[in-house]
Amino acid sequence: MFEKCEGIVIKNTDYGESNKILHIYTREFGKLGFMARGAKKPNSRMAAVSQVFTYGNFLFQPSRGLATLQQGEAVSPMRHIREDIFKTAYAAYVVELLGRAVEDRKKNPFVFELLLRTLEYIDEGYDPEIIRDIFEMKMLNVLGMYPAMDRCAVCGNTEGPFAFSIRENGLLCHRCFARDPYRLPLPQPVIRLLRLFYFLDINRLGSISVKDSTKKELRTAISMYYDEYTGLQLKAGRFLSQIEALEKKLGPDNA
Repeated sequence: MFEKCEGIVIKNTDYGESNKILHIYTREFGKLGFMARGAKKPNSRMAAVSQVFTYGNFLFQPSRGLATLQQGEAVSPMRHIREDIFKTAYAAYVVELLGRAVEDRKKNPFVFELLLRTLEYIDEGYDPEIIRDIFEMKMLNVLGMYPAMDRCAVCGNTEGPFAFSIRENGLLCHRCFARDPYRLPLPQPVIRLLRLFYFLDINRLGSISVKDSTKKELRTAISMYYDEYTGLQLKAGRFLSQIEALEKKLGPDNA
């Protein structure tokens, strides 16, 4: 018996002389592992749909272990991501984070839509730094973290100004600043962006332009929070840091 699914390739690994093992995040079944026989051969019908970031429709034979991929048809190869090393670095970080955050065979249509739209935005030329930040904030609940982003984490006050507290797990109003001497005294526009990214409907993202100084403060807050609460060490994160340093060195006109 065969099954159909809509999915995004998040990882591929060579297996033997001609095969690949694929990890595909699917809308219908969550994260699944597949054996794609012959996918390493350039003339194989599986070669194109086995590429990381490819969004497509797949036909497979289920199994307790690796499913066997029978057919695949690319809906979008995310070509612009693969043709740009900077976009590739951000997209690689996104798919590795998702792969580490979710369990196998756990269906989550929200996460599928989040991943798809995130990759599409990067492919379409949206600022990949900001898209990455939005993705990380939207993934917090998936990782089991629920920071207080609509009120003070201590007293529940909804009136600012606010700071961001790693220790208190969310925003701190000015009345509660003393509760955390190590709070991040971020500018209020940065606080508003953190809150926006956390609650944003990913399908309703419009044009967005953020100053470099604001991006730096966003990165500091999100990175510190992830370091404190997730313990994730991503290989793609180190590569992305190198790429970001190169991008800043080259400047926007050369990146």
